[in-house]
Amino acid sequence: MMRQPAPSAEFTGRHMLLVMLAFFGVIIAVNVTMATLANTTWSGLIVKNSYVASQHFNAQAQAARAQTALGWTGTMGYEAGTFRYTLADAAGAPVGIDASEAFFRRPVDDRHDQTIPMAPAGPGAIAGTVDLKDGIWIVEIAAAAGLDTPYREVKRIAVKGGVLQ
Repeated sequence: MMRQPAPSAEFTGRHMLLVMLAFFGVIIAVNVTMATLANTTWSGLIVKNSYVASQHFNAQAQAARAQTALGWTGTMGYEAGTFRYTLADAAGAPVGIDASEAFFRRPVDDRHDQTIPMAPAGPGAIAGTVDLKDGIWIVEIAAAAGLDTPYREVKRIAVKGGVLQ
């Protein structure tokens, strides 16, 4: 006589319902967690009014091309709480800079953004006092260098141990 195999547990509609609920429950939980973290860590604001910003794009692009044509070179330095910017012309001679401003921004967080005044600090140089924490910063210099509009330079810098890397 042949033995019948023991009956195995059947996969029923209730099992399928539990599998589907668990699968979509994990997906929804991860999405809610990621959306909450994204919403609480960055404001998302890049410009206050994107339409108005778009209207100025061509003029800003033209000004950037004219500034590039000058062939000037800017150099940034940071040490012991002092940020220094020097500007040289195409021949390497210092360009005179009057009192100016520097804007410091974090790439993904606006809580530490700050603007500092920059005062003349020798031939072709300006300097200002600022406390930059370690990490990545975006620096925008608006230097009054005798042009119709300020000479602008935007650069991403890394600060480690209170020194520009």
